[in-house]
Amino acid sequence: MFIFLHGPDTYRSRQKLNEIVDHYKKIHKSGLNLRYFNCEETDFQDFRDEIRQTTMFKEKKMAVLTGIFLNSKFKDQFLKGGKIFKGPDVIILIYAENQIPEKDPLFSFLKKYAKSQEFKLLEGQRLKNWIKKEIENYQANFTPEALGKLISFAGNNLWWITNEIKKLASYKKNQTVEVKDVELLVRPKIETAIFETIDSLAAKNKKQALKLLKAHLEKGDNPLYLLSMINFQFRNLLMIKDLIEKHKSPYLLAKITHLHPYIVKKSYFQAQKFTIQELKKIYQKIFQVDLAIKTGKIDPETALDLLIAEI
Repeated sequence: MFIFLHGPDTYRSRQKLNEIVDHYKKIHKSGLNLRYFNCEETDFQDFRDEIRQTTMFKEKKMAVLTGIFLNSKFKDQFLKGGKIFKGPDVIILIYAENQIPEKDPLFSFLKKYAKSQEFKLLEGQRLKNWIKKEIENYQANFTPEALGKLISFAGNNLWWITNEIKKLASYKKNQTVEVKDVELLVRPKIETAIFETIDSLAAKNKKQALKLLKAHLEKGDNPLYLLSMINFQFRNLLMIKDLIEKHKSPYLLAKITHLHPYIVKKSYFQAQKFTIQELKKIYQKIFQVDLAIKTGKIDPETALDLLIAEI
């Protein structure tokens, strides 16, 4: 029996993994037939031999495999011999966090033979509903404005959001969490601010871009770090735009660039708003500003203002 858990939302996929393993442990109490394999470091022959060993207990075996899509040799051997594990006496649970092209042969195999569940990043109302349930789990109460502010600060990173809910619930025990509490305790994700800033630049709204950056400067964020993040994101946009123009599939972008799927997704849509010539010109301008700062020709905050004005 195969179970396949995959997708960029690692918080919910990890929850599901733990749920399945806990259920197995309740039924098979010895725990001796539960095995974990990191396929990046495991030889397929060793894995197969261990799974096929006769057990002294009349229990189903469960093998949890991680990293299988990152080891091409193990993956190919699994594809050739994987059907031997289709029987009812063993459960093969494959857990994948990385982005997987739909044309990958193992992906196709698992979609056909496994009980498969994909965990996409939550957005919009689905994200709000999930957060509301999490807030209820901690017996907390948020105003709608505080909920919106939390989402604007943390995006859809459920690991981070859960930690912030715990913090806010503890701080405002038996009281309603308000916007001012979120602003006091939750530090906005700098990457989120950079995405928003670049969205503003793409929309030719330089006033909004400057406002977003100044908000971070007022909170004490280092202007050189802000510049490094802008540089990082425009480099990503230039790289992804180049791949798009070479007609590379969106599903292959994370694999080719080695970027996190969330960054690839955001960058893919942002890259559509610029020409490759515009991105090259902006990237060159960032280089010039960075050089001017390092040689003492301009202070970092003024440099950021000029960069936004000239983009």
